Amino acid sequence: MGALYQIVLLNIVVYFASVMHTSSRSMPLDLTFGFTALPLNASNFKHHKPYNLPERQRYSFKNGVHKLWVYATDKPMSPHTKTNPRSEIRIEGLDYSSGVWQFEGQGFVPDGTSGVCVMQVFGAHPKRSTTLMLDVYDDSLTYYRHSVVVPNIRDQWFKLNVIHDVEASNVKIYVDGVHVYDAPGQGGRFHYFKFGVYAQDNPSCYMESRWKGIRVLRKSS
Repeated sequence: MGALYQIVLLNIVVYFASVMHTSSRSMPLDLTFGFTALPLNASNFKHHKPYNLPERQRYSFKNGVHKLWVYATDKPMSPHTKTNPRSEIRIEGLDYSSGVWQFEGQGFVPDGTSGVCVMQVFGAHPKRSTTLMLDVYDDSLTYYRHSVVVPNIRDQWFKLNVIHDVEASNVKIYVDGVHVYDAPGQGGRFHYFKFGVYAQDNPSCYMESRWKGIRVLRKSS
């Protein structure tokens, strides 16, 4: 009777362990747990665009969707810089130099857009400008141009979460709730988030990205 009891008990333990393991895999990861969402309004969204064009020719905001586009032949954002063409939103008023910060948003990159940065963490040590750049080359989301983060990214909405731990010098990238990449921090005295389109190497003639549900969060103390 004792041996039978032990066998039954073992089977029950194995069954519930299997159920819990399956459930944990199927449950979506709440990446914002322990974070506080910070207030955002129109004043926090600063548009960087070709200096010779009005905003409406490279940016629209309709039905909660930011649409940003630029051409490879466009002017830079200032007549005093030789940087590449861009139509980006720089999130103002939420710069940071310490702590753990998170960008969350849903992005869409149409087919044909390539050679472009669609999201970045600005700020780094003096030899570079950014801690993170997420680019689109061909049909892939890439870390700068070095590594493919997610293939087959274009022509579909995807949810992006970027978590920057300044003290740990680490940036974690999640797409649709899945941890897809770890990047090193790059130092720097301050940081902020940007999204949109910023031409990189071998850009397509026309570049576009769309964004909605933008949030900035900070790790609670």
